[in-house]
Amino acid sequence: MPKSVYLMALGIFAMVTSEFLVGGLMPQISEDLGVTIPQVGYLITAFALAMALGSPFATIAVLKLKPKPALMTLFAVFLVGNVLAGVATSYWLMMVARVITGTASGAFFGVSLSIVAQLTKPEARGRAIGVAMQGLMVGTLLGLPISTLVGEQWGWRAGFVAVGIITLVAAVATVIAVPSLDRAEDSGDFKGELTAFRNRKLWVVMCTSTLIIGATFAAFSYFTPILTEITGFSRGITPFLLLAYGAATVIGNTVVARLADTHTIRVLVTGITLNVAFLAAFALLADFKAPAVIAMLGIGLVGVTMNPAMISRVQRTANARPLINTVHSSFITMGVVIGSWIGGLGINAFDLTAPLWLGVVLASLALVMLIPDMGQLRRAAPSNTPAPASERQMESA
Repeated sequence: MPKSVYLMALGIFAMVTSEFLVGGLMPQISEDLGVTIPQVGYLITAFALAMALGSPFATIAVLKLKPKPALMTLFAVFLVGNVLAGVATSYWLMMVARVITGTASGAFFGVSLSIVAQLTKPEARGRAIGVAMQGLMVGTLLGLPISTLVGEQWGWRAGFVAVGIITLVAAVATVIAVPSLDRAEDSGDFKGELTAFRNRKLWVVMCTSTLIIGATFAAFSYFTPILTEITGFSRGITPFLLLAYGAATVIGNTVVARLADTHTIRVLVTGITLNVAFLAAFALLADFKAPAVIAMLGIGLVGVTMNPAMISRVQRTANARPLINTVHSSFITMGVVIGSWIGGLGINAFDLTAPLWLGVVLASLALVMLIPDMGQLRRAAPSNTPAPASERQMESA
């Protein structure tokens, strides 16, 4: 595994930590900027929407650059936005900063995953993507608790200083250690990049990713109130349970990454099916502490951890160039937004278990969208013989 892949993970970790930063600093930001807690919450929404809607345009802006200069440009833009957030004295300046950082973050995902694809052999690409995506898992695991701790000790602005330092370290290390790479064929040609989007299956594949992530975040967004108000855990215990959930995502991502290339569809079908089971079990057994925790950890193992398999599937359906990766990241981010949104609607209409059942529905829809691929797998496997060791040839066909 090239060392540069681990640097992509460090950069992604910085971006994801910035995304979750505001969540742990809400009271301090609210008091200092003179706004309400819900208004601070909109800063998180702004980051996610900028990542989903703005990042493809940022990627287009750097298409003419070679991969490494493109990455450094996005590092610089992200750092400017992060500094702006750290010195903001008004709510609207903070909002602008979050839009800048969200846009750069989404584009960074696309460019960095393209670099990972260029640095690794095809048979190792899924594992390499998994290594890079550990930045997402560890950022999810540590971003909220770290930001909360830093905010309590040194104030909310120190949190942005910490992210800035991590970003600078990642950028300098990238300059030193990541080799100079040529653009992939046609990657600097906007019309050439758009050609891939004529493939109708690509849109189906990316929408499936939206549903997979939406199913998990419909539940994850409301774990804390479910665990405290239904399961009966104290607020002091809940952060440790969420850390355990984050640890489960790191483990699950490692396993999925090992299988993402050779068994892409089987991994997705198995993971989504298990997620349906865990979500339903959590909803049915939320009143009981041990089963609820087991179900929550199960969701961690098979939820967002499908990322390496989803990315491999998209790259195999289209290509591994920056714009494809960025647009796919946008679809994934929309899963976060949609899942959290409908989960809240479910609570308003029914009760706190509604997000879990809505997660079951979204995951089931994702399974339905995988039916053609499952059928193709069965047809590709000769009768009376074991299934092929790799799905690559089948999917390419």
